[in-house]
Amino acid sequence: MTKVGVILSGCGYLDGAEIQEAVSALIALSQAGVAYRCLAPSKPLRVVDHLTGTQSDESRDVLTESARIARGEISDLAGVKGDQFDAFVLPGGFGVAKNLCTFAAEGPDCEVDPEVSRVLREAHAAGRPIGFACIAPALCAKVFGDQKPKLTIGHDAGTAGALESLGASHTPADVPEIVTDSANRFVSTPAYMEETNPADVFAGVSEMVRAVLAMVSESATA
Repeated sequence: MTKVGVILSGCGYLDGAEIQEAVSALIALSQAGVAYRCLAPSKPLRVVDHLTGTQSDESRDVLTESARIARGEISDLAGVKGDQFDAFVLPGGFGVAKNLCTFAAEGPDCEVDPEVSRVLREAHAAGRPIGFACIAPALCAKVFGDQKPKLTIGHDAGTAGALESLGASHTPADVPEIVTDSANRFVSTPAYMEETNPADVFAGVSEMVRAVLAMVSESATA
């Protein structure tokens, strides 16, 4: 059975994974009849109060917070190899740009968490397709800029420019749409990079998952 790794960055769009995007990915994978495993790095997470939007002095753990979305069924990314799964999916949320990399604070000069970079590079080297939602394409551009990835973050010119400065080619897209990079086996969708609603996010994330799984099927029959 096809098995997909879903890399999370916490729980909550201001300091972790965007919950609606993450759940959309899990539902789409379930509807497709494939198995999945949630994954996250174990590292400190600075908490944001989602009611007020203000930074808290509290510190939590990315893996522990991600377990809330995964209902406890989650693995530490440190123990994962990139060829263990048939594909990977990364929902967005500020946690991607704060916890999986430092794009939120440093833009194109950001650093990527070593375990995240390792797993993605191993997956790419093994020919595994990878789906990126929302701000996650920024992480993709940082890790794979030398591969000239074709990506989308929607219509945000500033963020698109940052991706292009890293070597990516940006294609504008609406929320229900995807951009496919067949050469690199990447698929991206804007999700909540745009002002939108859960239905359109689900449509875009579902289409991203469908395209990723189609790449898996192509590999199996090649």
